[in-house]
Amino acid sequence: MDKTGFLGLGSMGEPMALNLQKAGFPLLLWNRTGGRAGALLRGGAELAADPAEVFRRCPVVLTMLVDGEALDQVLGRGTAQFSRRVEDRLVVSLATHAPAYARGLAADIEAAGGRYAEAPVSGSRIPAEEGRLVAMAAGEPGDLERLRPLLSAMCRKVVPCGAVPGGTLMKLSTILYNIAIITALSEAMNFAARQGLDLERFNEVLLEGPMASDVARVKAPKIAHRNFAAQASVRNVLEVNQLLVDAATEAGIPTPLADACRRVHGQALALGLGAEDMVAVLKAYEFLDRESLC
Repeated sequence: MDKTGFLGLGSMGEPMALNLQKAGFPLLLWNRTGGRAGALLRGGAELAADPAEVFRRCPVVLTMLVDGEALDQVLGRGTAQFSRRVEDRLVVSLATHAPAYARGLAADIEAAGGRYAEAPVSGSRIPAEEGRLVAMAAGEPGDLERLRPLLSAMCRKVVPCGAVPGGTLMKLSTILYNIAIITALSEAMNFAARQGLDLERFNEVLLEGPMASDVARVKAPKIAHRNFAAQASVRNVLEVNQLLVDAATEAGIPTPLADACRRVHGQALALGLGAEDMVAVLKAYEFLDRESLC
């Protein structure tokens, strides 16, 4: 069996690669900091010296990188290395990018003789560890069929979303809802606490009633116990929020809730909370007065 390339072993990439390994896929890895690969190497994965080695040896290369700039760098996009790396390769981004970026990258890779598909995922680190992500896959039908076993090893559901950037647009649509409800939960719990209510009782009412959800079951206890260890950080959420607002602006689509959430997360970032979980917007509500957040 050919090795599958995997670039990017961050908070999401590492558990996703581990699930690929558990499913029996041999991996050739690369990460900016090699220390993140320890568990994978002990399980039999191989660490490449650089991204070029991954592309040279692997017909399919999965990437879970922080942004388009990082992806362009490992691809060598804009340099003579680009065509040598992507020719006859299927390059797959599992991260979330701007729709225009995804569309342009697909065109460039295809012009260089390669194939591009995207499969941004819904979920944070815990679902990634448990293989409960949902992949929104876009690309040519034959490429998506080729990728299905790999995606299924990391995700409980793979949803085909048409051509690139259909997966990106689907992810931005769903993330708008996710950001809005978690920001609303933080605001509601701040309101309850400032009114002198017991947050454990708040959670009891929330989680036993019609508003209960998997998201609330994870995030409400984090807020009540002031556990701000990042699953999805304020900085990452703000970056994705900006992508969806930009896409909406380009298409003339109103997004007042996304705009409001962006302001709140922007305030949290300004308070130095960028590395904390997105529910740390609670601290922004606590620190700032009503007018400054409106």
